[in-house]
Amino acid sequence: MMPESSAGHGAAFGPEPLAPTLFLDRSALVFGDRTAMIDGDRAFSYRELRERCTRLAGALAEVGVRPGDRVSTLVPNTHVALESHFGVAWAGAVLNALNTRLAPGELTWIVNHAGSRVLICDDSLADVGEVIVAGADHPVHLIRCGGSADDYEQRLASAEPLRREVDDEWGMLSLNYTSGTTGHPKGVMYSHRGAYLQALAMVAQGGLDAASVFLWTLPMFHCNGWCYPWAVTAAGGVHVALRQVSPETIWAAIHRQGITHLNAAPTVLTMLASHPGATPAAAPVHVAVGGAPPSPSLLARLADLNLHVTHLYGLTESYGPAVICDWRPEWNALGTAEQARRKARQGVANIACSPLRVVDADGADVPADGVTPGEVVLRGNVVMLGYYRDPDATAAATVQRPDGAWFRTGDVGVVHPDGYMEVRDRAKDVIISGGENITSIEVEQVLVRHPGVLEAAVVGAPDETWGEVPVAFVAPRPGASPSEAELIEFVQEAIARFKAPRRVIFGDLPKTSTGKIQKFVLRERLRG
Repeated sequence: MMPESSAGHGAAFGPEPLAPTLFLDRSALVFGDRTAMIDGDRAFSYRELRERCTRLAGALAEVGVRPGDRVSTLVPNTHVALESHFGVAWAGAVLNALNTRLAPGELTWIVNHAGSRVLICDDSLADVGEVIVAGADHPVHLIRCGGSADDYEQRLASAEPLRREVDDEWGMLSLNYTSGTTGHPKGVMYSHRGAYLQALAMVAQGGLDAASVFLWTLPMFHCNGWCYPWAVTAAGGVHVALRQVSPETIWAAIHRQGITHLNAAPTVLTMLASHPGATPAAAPVHVAVGGAPPSPSLLARLADLNLHVTHLYGLTESYGPAVICDWRPEWNALGTAEQARRKARQGVANIACSPLRVVDADGADVPADGVTPGEVVLRGNVVMLGYYRDPDATAAATVQRPDGAWFRTGDVGVVHPDGYMEVRDRAKDVIISGGENITSIEVEQVLVRHPGVLEAAVVGAPDETWGEVPVAFVAPRPGASPSEAELIEFVQEAIARFKAPRRVIFGDLPKTSTGKIQKFVLRERLRG
């Protein structure tokens, strides 16, 4: 019988705030002697991983990190990347995992906007780390990991273990920067609660358990690796580090280490399927893919290689995949072409996300006829807290409906009669290339800084390998004649190289009567 004093007030012994770091506490107890992480020649048990993460928390406290401070990391998919997903939180701090592909100037802007107190930097990126620290508008403590003088390991060895409890599950756990329609990065705030629930959703719908061997082909800096650092840990599976993504290393890991799961952008699947040394995996490998749906021929080739694909959809703002093409067993009886059509759909909300909606301009649901388009909107535990220090952008991404506020994805989709959503178009100013977002206006702003450029418009062109690639349409200034190579190099020197246009087409730009550039006309030119 419940004590009289607690009647009507919930459980007498809780509840405990939800936090994804709790998964490592459990796995250290349940799977303490089992392998947690393999990173090259090094391997750590779950007991060792927890010890290292508490020492990382202690090391951060020793350099002045306090609860609420931000800690940036610039590391490839190594044990350091995994440890930061627990150790930074146990220091009471907020993790800011930086995209290693960005240019130093872009990274410096992010570190300044986040106000990071510490930068943990891999030795292979030490030059970039030094530039960031030198360009920061506030003191940033640099901790280098790897190389001959491994500051990171030395600090872990001497630090006192620390584990600060989470007292507010809605507090900020991590801060992930994504490109917006303005071209400036926006800081997406994740909560402890959201990451905890998203991780559990990935365990359940990703088919993870203690026998799973997960290969880190997806960057951990991307939406915190879709919350898989916490999900694989919750399941007690094995994390396998992968510093550089190449078909050779992925196939070697699949065959030598018994990989059971990996997540990837469509371009990675294309590389795996077309690699001359590709041979079928000994056991099924579950592959989750985000971005453009794989073609029927690619799906068939991957199935022959024992790689089985599940299509996902999400954004940085939704902790990664909020939507999954939840496969129905009865669909196995369908023909190959129809199965491919079903797999191309983004699907339904995952078990931690509120049911998604596709709405018209008035916020009303479109009919589930597979034809009527609308904007995809999301809400619930696995939608961001908002944009850091940017209330205007948060408000712009919000649509109010009678049942509350929803997040506007900017993507256009349809709903099929069975309730499965299919994206038909993406936000026009964002190009998805190899799983990376490229904001066209950001590239345009660089191009028009060139003295020979009068106007510029950048759109995505279909590409078999990358999904999309940026193509620039440029109107030169009178009397100027910049070359294609000159402009591409100009962009590459200003921002990340992968954002630079692959082609430059010169000429007048089509405009509306009010002077707005008609990008849809440019897209049609490329498709034609």
